[in-house]
Amino acid sequence: MSPEWPVIRVFADNPRGLGRLTDRPDFALVGILRIPETQESPWRSLWKRVALAALLLIAATLVVFFGRDGYRDSSGTELSLLDAAYYSTVSLSTTGYGDITPVTPEARLVNIVVITPLRILFLIVLVGTTLSVLTERSRQAFKIQRWRHTVRNHTVVVGYGTKGRTAIDAMLGDGVQPGDIVVVDSDANMLERAANAGLVTVHGSAAQSDVLRLAGVQHASSVVVATNRDDTATLVTLTARELNPKAKIVASIREAENTHLLRQSGADSVVVSSETAGRLLGIATTTPSVVDMIEDLLTPEAGFAISEREVEPEEVGGSPRHLRDIVLGVVRDGELIRVGEPEVDALESADKLLYLRRVQA
Repeated sequence: MSPEWPVIRVFADNPRGLGRLTDRPDFALVGILRIPETQESPWRSLWKRVALAALLLIAATLVVFFGRDGYRDSSGTELSLLDAAYYSTVSLSTTGYGDITPVTPEARLVNIVVITPLRILFLIVLVGTTLSVLTERSRQAFKIQRWRHTVRNHTVVVGYGTKGRTAIDAMLGDGVQPGDIVVVDSDANMLERAANAGLVTVHGSAAQSDVLRLAGVQHASSVVVATNRDDTATLVTLTARELNPKAKIVASIREAENTHLLRQSGADSVVVSSETAGRLLGIATTTPSVVDMIEDLLTPEAGFAISEREVEPEEVGGSPRHLRDIVLGVVRDGELIRVGEPEVDALESADKLLYLRRVQA
């Protein structure tokens, strides 16, 4: 049995003028937002239903037996425990009373032991699916309401292509929980892959503010924009920044000439994917070991990884070059200063250190 996290599907188009998705009541979002149950074995689910039916039968039998003075048997004798069980079985199975009625204890025992389990199994097979669908709607409405009220400080990843999946793998490697990641994409196949990975997914265009609101961007701590087009990345970044002025937005683009557009739209960091890949390809022709080391640094599962930590009290006033860790840079007032610059020769208490951390396989 493996837990899964909520799966949310939002259709970008809004027919019939139903208004904003986020303004709809929770029960109206059932079918648009889907939060799956924890998956378990079908046989386990079947046995649970059989056990529940047996408990109901026992409870009904005890009720009838302890109140047997209020019941009348056609034979005129006082109801026994067997009679109470028989009455309960024909009542719960909706059999009722017909022209063929067991009158001997042996026949009634056979009816309880053999016929009734067959009735219960038949009802489970015939009605079980319908009951699941009916009860699923109310459960989904409750789960949707609970999720929308509790989602906070999560990461919204726009795009589940190669860049988006790799970014999520890196976050999971750094200890981020799958339940703290929400994937937004307009490709249903990509969302299915994300859902199978245990991630919250939103089906819709991230360029629409209504879709981002439903993904909880206004409460997110960070947003990763990994779309396939630079113009889409710019629009998504602008929309996300408007909804959440404080979130950290990281965007990926193909062309370096569009970097300033992403910066002006509100991106805190911009990664030029095509040029970065090109540099690595060029370096690999002469010094392939450098590429291996960079790949090692970017892979958090083993080897070395670049991490960030606070400056310890005993390190204040000292130089980052004299610490036990290999420090690459100092983040001061939100700006990265490389080691070797004179302004970071004396560390301050509010500084953060970028250093190399050894990761155990």
